[in-house]
Amino acid sequence: MKWLRALIALAIVGAAIAWFITAPKTIDAGELAGLEPDLARGETVFNAGGCASCHAAPEATGDDKLLLGGGRQFPSDFGTFIAPNISTDATHGIGDWSAVDLANALLHGTGPGGQHYFPAFPYNAYNKMEFGDVVSLHAYLRTLPADATPNQDHDVGFPFNIRRSLGGWKFLFASDDWIVTGDLTPEQERGRYLVEALGHCGECHTPRNALGGLKRDEWLSGAPNPSGRGRIPNITPAGLDWSAADIAEYLKSGFTPDFDTAGGHMADVIENTAKLEQADRDAIVAYLKIVPAVGE
Repeated sequence: MKWLRALIALAIVGAAIAWFITAPKTIDAGELAGLEPDLARGETVFNAGGCASCHAAPEATGDDKLLLGGGRQFPSDFGTFIAPNISTDATHGIGDWSAVDLANALLHGTGPGGQHYFPAFPYNAYNKMEFGDVVSLHAYLRTLPADATPNQDHDVGFPFNIRRSLGGWKFLFASDDWIVTGDLTPEQERGRYLVEALGHCGECHTPRNALGGLKRDEWLSGAPNPSGRGRIPNITPAGLDWSAADIAEYLKSGFTPDFDTAGGHMADVIENTAKLEQADRDAIVAYLKIVPAVGE
């Protein structure tokens, strides 16, 4: 029976290691100490991050897009995720969250109760955010109106609904490393920050493996549309051969060089990038021009 005792011991050790690996992570609250929020900076982060595009009501327009009551559905191979209420409502939204709570959600995908968030919330991009941007976003969100819309449960079946297992997903696939590295200019670095972190462009434009992890070696090379309709395009230089001026104009107006217009989710993205400073749109273009080309 020695083999059985050894097997049980190994199982216990393995379970302990797995429990440790899958534990939710949080930041040290002291890392935000002394940081003063900047509302203008927070608004830029809000727009670049596309917060309203996901968390406003599905049919909201105009000022109603600042009512962040959630409800928008995002289908995937693992189920349908429903955007939560992130308004200042203290009961249904995040009105009682501290800046540390928001930082834990954005940087580690960890909720105030210590629960893992599903990676449909793009914390695998936001984890590269600067602390100053986090506290500024927190301050800006607090200026927006409360919305008492109750949250809806995600429609995700077993075993993907086991929250603890998401710690294993993070262990395998979450990374705060930059994709594009090397000797970048300040403009290219700003563009990288906007694309790889705040704008989380790779979450849609990069293909995924069977477990939903990004194929980082195929960065921005296009991916199947989770809705099942069409394909999200390749925006590396191999798929996007527009001039810098054409890309910048598209990010501002939504017009392509052929005078077509952005549609679907990209129309929401354009609504956000149009609110950025021209220097930020130019920085995005400068970054896209140095992304390694990946053929379709």
